[in-house]
Amino acid sequence: MDIDQARTFLAITAHGSFIEAAQRLHLTQSTISARIRRLEEELGARLFVRNRSGASLTPAGKRFLDYAKRLVLTADQARDEVGLPERYRASIRIGGRIALWEGFLPTWVGWMRSRAADVVIRSEIGFEEDLMHRLIEGSLDVGLMYTPSHSPGLIVEPLFNETLVLVSTRPDDTGPGEDYIYIEWGPGFYAQHTQSYPDLERPPQFANIGWLGIQLTLANGGSCFLPARMAASFIAAGRLYRVPDSPEYIHPAYMVYPRESDNPVMEQALEGLRELAAKEPAAYE
Repeated sequence: MDIDQARTFLAITAHGSFIEAAQRLHLTQSTISARIRRLEEELGARLFVRNRSGASLTPAGKRFLDYAKRLVLTADQARDEVGLPERYRASIRIGGRIALWEGFLPTWVGWMRSRAADVVIRSEIGFEEDLMHRLIEGSLDVGLMYTPSHSPGLIVEPLFNETLVLVSTRPDDTGPGEDYIYIEWGPGFYAQHTQSYPDLERPPQFANIGWLGIQLTLANGGSCFLPARMAASFIAAGRLYRVPDSPEYIHPAYMVYPRESDNPVMEQALEGLRELAAKEPAAYE
């Protein structure tokens, strides 16, 4: 079997569909099917049950899952480690939501560089679905996100709590107005937001990430909910203002990583994330 077969198997497992896996891997569905057919022939077992709702693992497929993850992870690590210049001993791959790359994760990169200058750090931005997929297939070592899903073999560890606050370009705003931008912070935020503003009409503007909400708000005026630490510099510069007496929402951030890892710097990377999250809790809560 080859690594592409294992990657294809993991993509179908993660998304529950041959069609979705083909889209994610930028391949035709016939190529996906051919790879799985060859893999099943080599293993001598059927790996998926296909039906109208997608594809699910057979008992044999479930037994192969851990082996597929290790195959892909080993291949990626070999590519990364063998190609490193001699002065580097290892690499670590970390991905996170863009809001977590505002301040927190860059600080962690500095922490790692000061303590492990012989480690290559590969940094990425992604949404939960992509980050979880990368973790499942073994092409990412650590993922930081707000609404992780659970998967066998992965640990979901609470890291710190964001505090979402309402900010506006006008100092005299009292709540969401006509130019309010609703940022999609996840189902927890939606439930709290709906409870706080039961009579609020559907907002005229939506944004799927905080960074985009900031850009739209600053460019055109208005208000939105942001993590307090993201809004702090704009408030200090007089570009945004906290809306007084508005609700605040707790928005937990998590780090997700494999239960078992052969990466020699994994524990140090996790230690740094925990240390920075606990060092200045006021900055992140």
